[in-house]
Amino acid sequence: MGQEEKILYILDTNVLLHEPLAIYNFQEHDVMVPMTVLEELDNIKDRKKDVSRDARIAIRAIDDALRDASPEEITEGVPLPTANVEAGSASGHLSIYADHALPKVQEHLPTSANDNLIINTALYLQEERKPQKVVLVTKDINMRLKAKGAGLTHVEDYRTDQLISDVSMLAKGFQELGGNFWEQVSDCETRSDGRDTVQEVTAPEIANTYPNQYLLDESDQFCGRVIGSDGERLQFHDLGRERLMSRTAWGVSPKNIYQGMALNALLDPAIDLVILTGPAGCGKTLLALACALEQVVETGVYDKVIVTRNTPEIAESIGFLPGTEEEKMAPWLAAITDTLEVLHKSDENFEGSMHYIMEKANIQFKSINFMRGRSIQNSFVILDECQNLTASQIKTIITRCGEGTKLVCSGNLSQIDSNYLTAVTSGLTYIVERFKDFEGSANVYLNGVVRSRLASFAEEHL
Repeated sequence: MGQEEKILYILDTNVLLHEPLAIYNFQEHDVMVPMTVLEELDNIKDRKKDVSRDARIAIRAIDDALRDASPEEITEGVPLPTANVEAGSASGHLSIYADHALPKVQEHLPTSANDNLIINTALYLQEERKPQKVVLVTKDINMRLKAKGAGLTHVEDYRTDQLISDVSMLAKGFQELGGNFWEQVSDCETRSDGRDTVQEVTAPEIANTYPNQYLLDESDQFCGRVIGSDGERLQFHDLGRERLMSRTAWGVSPKNIYQGMALNALLDPAIDLVILTGPAGCGKTLLALACALEQVVETGVYDKVIVTRNTPEIAESIGFLPGTEEEKMAPWLAAITDTLEVLHKSDENFEGSMHYIMEKANIQFKSINFMRGRSIQNSFVILDECQNLTASQIKTIITRCGEGTKLVCSGNLSQIDSNYLTAVTSGLTYIVERFKDFEGSANVYLNGVVRSRLASFAEEHL
């Protein structure tokens, strides 16, 4: 590949915070990191926030790539090892650019802001490197707008880690089939698997099934959960809507078939990971907590309940709050305590019930920032509001789960508070797609708001 065919990608700081090893993801093309970006990473790496870890990883990755290079080689570019490049083909290069040394005549934007320094660098190199294509890569929407307004031809978001291009394409965990399912089946074999009935059929028009995906039809009677498919034959657990809707957990019954499917997955000990998505008020937290109490207090499947969630960036360090870790986390886990109140509001001694259940179920509130290094055994773990987590942060939690532990991840992709995440780059979206084909996981999109008619109207019209 000639130099003119190679693309020069200039990386913004937020790209390296989002994906610390991003320098290795541009295949045979060249990557440039402006000096301003290194300075911003240096300022971030010592902060007492989770993002500081990503900054340190990014700095180490750049150092590893440039460790043995001379100053001249760093300016010109050092070859990068890339796994996806064929043997003998051109390799991309990594370089550092001293953007503070730009000629004054090239300052298209005031240099008081770091973003402007990086944009000025991209504009200068766009002219200097012609006809080579120069691309500024940033996850900052406003910076992309400023760069285009200043005359930069190519500005892109970092999408290498995106598994889908539109959140509407995200797997919902179920297929809704037209007509009556059984009328479309030409051949069927039935067998028993414990208390479950397993059906193996010559598959009708069902495409792209995956393990533990639910199947519904228009008959209001059929519901199945996929075991596997070879393209011609489909195996599934025959659940039946009536049986699904009649199941209860800690006194909670499903209000619609989507909650019924979620309850089925939450109460199945063979499923280690349950992912619940859906709008506010669809019952994600209520169902998760009810199933947790049922399986800890009533059936004894698990020893304790651990509840964790990401804390807002303004309070990511919870040290300023008084009390123990559980007491510090209480303001951010009010949704859980509110749900406990709903589950026990009709008890004669409401306060007594709350204290009893908290102690009996051994409910522990933990900060996600202190989960690293732990090994969680025989627990029911609820990771709430995880639409605000990156894939790396969710991986931290998942890799803590040991034998006999069930993890429930819940979140609403329309309520992302992070400055650096969108619905398609959220860690919640990432795990839905990554774990789709894992036989130990199930995903259910809880369609419909059941909290109140006010919440339902707000979700639909605001």
